[in-house]
Amino acid sequence: MNVIKTYLKEVLVIEPTVFGDRRGWFMETFSEARFLEAGLELNFIQDNQSFSTAKGTLRGLHYQLNPKAQTKLIRCTKGAIFDVAVDIRKNSPSFGEWFGIELTEENKKQLLVPKGFAHAFITLTDNVEVQYKVDELYSPENDRGIIWNDPDIGIEWPIDINPILSEKDQKAPLLEDAENNFNYGE
Repeated sequence: MNVIKTYLKEVLVIEPTVFGDRRGWFMETFSEARFLEAGLELNFIQDNQSFSTAKGTLRGLHYQLNPKAQTKLIRCTKGAIFDVAVDIRKNSPSFGEWFGIELTEENKKQLLVPKGFAHAFITLTDNVEVQYKVDELYSPENDRGIIWNDPDIGIEWPIDINPILSEKDQKAPLLEDAENNFNYGE
């Protein structure tokens, strides 16, 4: 397993070791022991999976307030996505900055999005499956979002179309108006 630091130092790209031969391939998608060896102590308690039928489906920017904030480990198991993390921790030197990466069934990369970061992805192909681990259960009363095209964040989405959004995501506020109880260093 290779752990790659991003310019948002808490957001990490995980490259699993893939063992392949004429039959196909095998990889560990998560190993507590290997993550601990890399200095990552995580306590994932649930696996989630989403399916999006159409290219241009955008899910996010989502997060949960403390005390129900979630760390997520995201991977794309069918198709391709552009996956994004945004630092929303007040007083953070990188507040409002984003990191994006293409996750595909071919590259098998994963993105680790810690608490204090909003998360979103847009599908780059039709029929996309995304799987992710979380370290906290879904909490509707703590569920929050930020509009995907907030000009102060300025995410450079890789496809130029009107995204397919849920009603909730269409109505999400700007970062400056979003409820947020994350503080840098806490």
